[in-house]
Amino acid sequence: MPEYVNWLRHASPYINAHRDCTFVVMLPGDGVEHPNFGNIVHDLVLLHSLGVRLVLVHGSRPQIEARLAARGLTPHYHHGLRITDAATLECVIDAVGQLRIAIEARLSMDMASSPMQGSRLRVASGNLVTARPIGVLEGVDYHHTGEVRRVDRKGINRLLDERSIVLLSPLGYSPTGETFNLACEDVATRAAIDLGADKLLLFGADLGLLDENGKLVRELRPQQVPAHLQRLGSNYQAELLDAAAEACRGGVGRSHIVSYAEDGALLTELFTRDGGGTLVAQEQFERVREAAIEDVGGLLDLISPLEEQGILVRRSREVLEREIEQFSVVEREGMIIACAALYQIADSDAGELACLAVNPEYRHGKRGDELLERIEARARAQGLKTLFVLTTRTAHWFRERGFVPSSVERLPSARASLYNYQRNSKIFEKAL
Repeated sequence: MPEYVNWLRHASPYINAHRDCTFVVMLPGDGVEHPNFGNIVHDLVLLHSLGVRLVLVHGSRPQIEARLAARGLTPHYHHGLRITDAATLECVIDAVGQLRIAIEARLSMDMASSPMQGSRLRVASGNLVTARPIGVLEGVDYHHTGEVRRVDRKGINRLLDERSIVLLSPLGYSPTGETFNLACEDVATRAAIDLGADKLLLFGADLGLLDENGKLVRELRPQQVPAHLQRLGSNYQAELLDAAAEACRGGVGRSHIVSYAEDGALLTELFTRDGGGTLVAQEQFERVREAAIEDVGGLLDLISPLEEQGILVRRSREVLEREIEQFSVVEREGMIIACAALYQIADSDAGELACLAVNPEYRHGKRGDELLERIEARARAQGLKTLFVLTTRTAHWFRERGFVPSSVERLPSARASLYNYQRNSKIFEKAL
């Protein structure tokens, strides 16, 4: 029970931040078939109940393949896109229609003693996507395979304002009355861009983007994506990553790639600080910056435990407010996870690095080094020649970074007069 309470308290800032936001969620046909689909539906219902405006885009590739096989038809692709002739289009319409009905049915459940109890959802769908044919490319006629021409932004927003979940299928309609088979990634990306969505959430089989060693890549800038696409070649992970980057370049704040096979992956990504998938965002997920007066509370939360252990000298809120301009911080998702301060020593060309602290959960990511570089850069900009540090517990860390042992006698007189012999801090210095 305490663990649940703690999680809920930490999730509350995200609950408040996500309320009234528009999320476009793309779930491929493989995800609908997966045993975890029921849990995903429950999580979507939870998001809706927390005030998130939801647009759900579903895929249908494996369902179409099954219908083609049942009719003895051979699927044809060119550059990863299905060639949709008249016979294939019949299979597409059959598969998409049945999937849409199945999804609507799952979202309509109101069973006692289940996460759906009392949800009373309304799901809306229809001719909300206008499409055009891809036509002939490199001599290949794509027939009824199309691409998104326009998303009915006003119509979808009106439905969202009425608290409906909007369900978009991978079908689009032309002004001439034709039906086109669309890629669900294209529908989701264009919907997110045209709606000005706050987030695009893309479900895939893996936890997110995996690097060459199979390790999860937690965060990317859109400009970093091409290098990964080149490494990945032509696979579904590359399609998801390309869609995520395109959405960000189109103005969507953040795109997330999460697993449809991992129970709770969506909630973990949205309601925990580190998430559980891959984030593609224009702005930095974590950044080093100068502190502002609004950071005082976060600084107190960070350094108070270290002060109680005697590692740092105690600083009251009043002192922090007065000295806030001396601090640099590492901010992660609105939380101060590391800090350091630079004090210029009076009547000298030396400064003191003080109050270097990193949240215990984030001590293996070189954040201390980032702050040290920041402080050294600030010191040089102020014309300082020497940087002193006084420490009781981290002498080796500083020595490994170019600091050498020093003494009280080496300190400028203004700082030497304040030396606390009871703490007996070791003194180190570094020439700048």
